Amino acid sequence: MRDNTLKYLLVLPAILVVFATAIWPLIESLRLSFTVGRFSVPGSLEQYLGWENFAWAFTQEPAFWNAVRVTAIYTVLTVGLTTTMALGLALLLAPGGKFRAGVQTILILPFAMSPALIGVSFRFMFNPEFGLFDAFFGVLIPPLADVSWLADPILAFAVCVMADVWGWIPFLTLVLIGGLASIPQDTIEAAQVDGASNWRVFKDITIPQLAPVLAVVIILKSIFSLKTFDQIFMLTNGGPGTATQTLSHYIYFNGMKYGQIGYAASVAWLMVIPMIVLAYAYTKFVFRKD
Repeated sequence: MRDNTLKYLLVLPAILVVFATAIWPLIESLRLSFTVGRFSVPGSLEQYLGWENFAWAFTQEPAFWNAVRVTAIYTVLTVGLTTTMALGLALLLAPGGKFRAGVQTILILPFAMSPALIGVSFRFMFNPEFGLFDAFFGVLIPPLADVSWLADPILAFAVCVMADVWGWIPFLTLVLIGGLASIPQDTIEAAQVDGASNWRVFKDITIPQLAPVLAVVIILKSIFSLKTFDQIFMLTNGGPGTATQTLSHYIYFNGMKYGQIGYAASVAWLMVIPMIVLAYAYTKFVFRKD
């Protein structure tokens, strides 16, 4: 009996920390999503509105749908490009792969940078006056020199995607290297003995056996792309206009700048829905039974 009590007492501090930092804020944000919740209106945090905040987002707020569109396109592009490029690097870095030492050295660099720092770095690199890319294009591709990358909606969005892909490739590559290492080599060798080309081995053996790892990578990257904020905030701050304003930035913009805490909380909970679906799929893959 004493041992049972002790184990609960040892876990209690961790439970209290999780409750204070995660569970309680989540419950409070859900309560706020049903209130007026404006800093400019005294007592509005207690004024119950029902589902009006959610209805307003769906029916009366074009900026919300713009943020949904930007987030969806951003997620699809970053997940697709990052996964594809990480798989290519993983094949190069796998045991026996070409250029392993050189690529592995370069691969370590993004680990030292936070997403916010990546955003600041890319903002300076794409500066049209003294940026690294401006100097690079000025020498190799003169027509692209002096281009205001972050002032053009399409180019600014492309820079945001590029920064995210650059920052995430190392992690996904290492995960896929582990997946490639788990593939039985005798299966590949048997196929090669039977005369299968490298492409057939990759398509018919490597990809099917790597599929569970690829699924986990895609789901995990989708979750992080959906909730991306700090990198976008430091790189473009959602601009120009709302061309790069993701849902996370839209929530911050309404909650912190306009003081519409109730509305921001309701949009945040709308974003939670796809996150829950992806998190459920992730746990199903990670904890699946063989």
